[in-house]
Amino acid sequence: MDRRAFLPGGLKAERVEVVDDSVLIHARLVGGAAACPACGEISRRVHSHYQRRLADLPAHGRQVSIALSARRFRCRSVSCRTRIFAERLTPAIAQAYGRRTGRLQDLVRHLGVALGGRPAQALAARLLLPVSKDTFLRSVRTAMRLPVSAPRVIGIDDWAWRRGQRYGTVICDLEKRQIIDLLPDREPATVEAWLRSQPQIEVVARDRNGGYGGVTRHFAADSTSATTGVFQHHQPKPTASPEVHCAHAACHSPSKTALNRTLCRGWQKPDLGPKRTCFDRPSRRSGSCRQGGRCLSLRLR
Repeated sequence: MDRRAFLPGGLKAERVEVVDDSVLIHARLVGGAAACPACGEISRRVHSHYQRRLADLPAHGRQVSIALSARRFRCRSVSCRTRIFAERLTPAIAQAYGRRTGRLQDLVRHLGVALGGRPAQALAARLLLPVSKDTFLRSVRTAMRLPVSAPRVIGIDDWAWRRGQRYGTVICDLEKRQIIDLLPDREPATVEAWLRSQPQIEVVARDRNGGYGGVTRHFAADSTSATTGVFQHHQPKPTASPEVHCAHAACHSPSKTALNRTLCRGWQKPDLGPKRTCFDRPSRRSGSCRQGGRCLSLRLR
């Protein structure tokens, strides 16, 4: 049997070491070229090597790990800004920045879904899998993430990098309720450039700041199709509650009885006491009077 059958596809074993109760497999990637992640140019010019340690499925009562010798390449394209890049691993071998092979990560995720945190950790210790309960739960959350899609309804507002000195722009996806980007400043040109890079946006919710309003109107005016048109949703002006409407003098005029019944259901006329009260000499403090008593903020005349 070929020794490559014991390793994830795309790896070639160079030597195997047995150290105490663990097995260390030295391996490398098959193939002598890699594609640049920026421009896609195929390169065979090796710049350097680096070691990457991956945990694998246990075998014969021993923990197994792979010492992978990965390579860095030089990009051949003159116009590419990426001069040196590392060869990428397939998901079957390992995820980006992962410390476990793809098949071990699948086992960790299945145990986390079936047992949870602490029970999975107890069973993994018997299976020679040094995985914590937090890692099991994290693997379950990662597997349940929905695929990333382009935002359609966004909200724009300013926020402070350092209050009173430097401000930026925060952009949220209102459908997913997540922050999707932070812009370095709140200049209209920066926001407009970001909007032009996202032509699928249909709704923009913003406050009444004139800068953001001008950007969204200009972006909507330059749109040429229905999919790139922007519908601006402003924050509504704050309205008074029904109780405040009830306290307003206009609500109690005889000519507006129908409006009183609509806005003032369950309203009872408050007891204002004597006709001459401390309303004649109000203090600067809201809701209090010079006589030491409490008074209404709105008086019925």
